[in-house]
Amino acid sequence: MFYREAGQYKTTYAADMAIFPLRQDRIGLAVILAIAFVGIPLLGTRFFLDVVMIPMLVYALAAIGLNLLAGYTGLLSLGTGGFMGVGAFACYKLTTWFPDISLLIWLPVSGLFSAAIGALFGLPSLRIKGFYLVVATLASQFFLQWCFARIPWLYNYNVSGAIEVPRRTLFGLPITGAQASSVTRYYVVLCLAAVVTLLASNLVHGRIGRAWMAVRDMDIAAELIGIRLMPAKLLAFTVSSYVCGVAGAAMVFLWYGSAEPEVFSIDISFLVLFMVIIGGLGSMIGSFLGAALIHVLPVLLRTVPPALGVPISSATVEHLTFMIVGTLIIVFLIAEPLGLARLWQTTKQKLRVWPFPY
Repeated sequence: MFYREAGQYKTTYAADMAIFPLRQDRIGLAVILAIAFVGIPLLGTRFFLDVVMIPMLVYALAAIGLNLLAGYTGLLSLGTGGFMGVGAFACYKLTTWFPDISLLIWLPVSGLFSAAIGALFGLPSLRIKGFYLVVATLASQFFLQWCFARIPWLYNYNVSGAIEVPRRTLFGLPITGAQASSVTRYYVVLCLAAVVTLLASNLVHGRIGRAWMAVRDMDIAAELIGIRLMPAKLLAFTVSSYVCGVAGAAMVFLWYGSAEPEVFSIDISFLVLFMVIIGGLGSMIGSFLGAALIHVLPVLLRTVPPALGVPISSATVEHLTFMIVGTLIIVFLIAEPLGLARLWQTTKQKLRVWPFPY
C-alpha cells in the first residue's frame, strides 16, 4: 500500500538506471539523512557518538572499499588493513609537513597514496585469481605492516613508535585532539562517508561498474565482448585501496587520536571482510549493515546484560562475539550468500506486491 511504483513512469535510460528510482526510496533516504545529520547529534550522547556511530561509519567506509573490489569485481583481498595503514601514515606525514593546510584536504588526499600502493599490489591479479590472489594480497598485508613498524620515518621517529595526531582546527573549531568534541568529529566522518558512498554508488551504476560486474561474473566472456581486463582490474584495486586509505586516515585522526602499527594488522582485514560477507557482497547498503551489526554486537553485549543485572566480563564478551560472528558467517554463506542486503531487498519486494503472495 505504501510502497508502490504505480504512476512513477521512467522515460529515459538515466531515470531507469538511477540509484534510487522509486520516490519512496528517495523519501526514505531523506529521512535517514535527516536523522543522521540532525537527530543523532541532538539526541545522541557522547558515549553513543564516540563508541557507536563514529567507529561504525569508519568501518562502513572500509567495507565499501573492500566491497568495490570483492563484491563488484570478484577479486578477494586480505590487504585491507595494510591499505588503511598507508592512508593513515600518509595523512600523518602530510599534516606534519603542511600544518597550515586543513585536515579536510589531507583526509581525501591521503587516499591517493593508498591507491598507488593498491595498484602496485594489484598487478598479480592480471595473472592469478582465486586462492592465489588471496595469498598475494595477504603478502601485501604482512609487508605493509612490517614497513609501518620498521621504518621510523613514517611515524617521525617518535619514541613511542606510534602516530600521534596533532591538534587541528576548522574555522577555529577543533576537529582533532583532546579539545575536539564528539559532535564535530561525527559530522566530519558522516560527511566523508556520505560523499564517498555517493561517488561509489554513481561509479558502480555507470560504465565502470558494469565492466567490473562483467569481470566478476566471467572474466573470459567480459574480455570477449571488449572489456580490457588489465585496466578494469587495476582500476578496481586502485579505487578500493583509495577508499580504504581514507577510512584508515579517518580511523586514526577522527576516532583513535593515536595509533600503533599493530592497529593495521591482519585482524582488521578479516574484520572488514566479515562485514562485507554478512552485509552483502555487491551492495552499498550491505556495507553499512555489516559494519553496524559486527561493531554494535560487542557494544550491546557489554551494556545490555549489566543493565539487566547480569554481570559479564570482557573476556566473555570477546568469546561470545567470536562465536556469534562465526555462526552468522556460516549461516549467511549457506542460507543467504548475499547477506543482509538481500534480506532487505526481499522485504522491499514483498512490500511492493503486498497483500498478494510473493
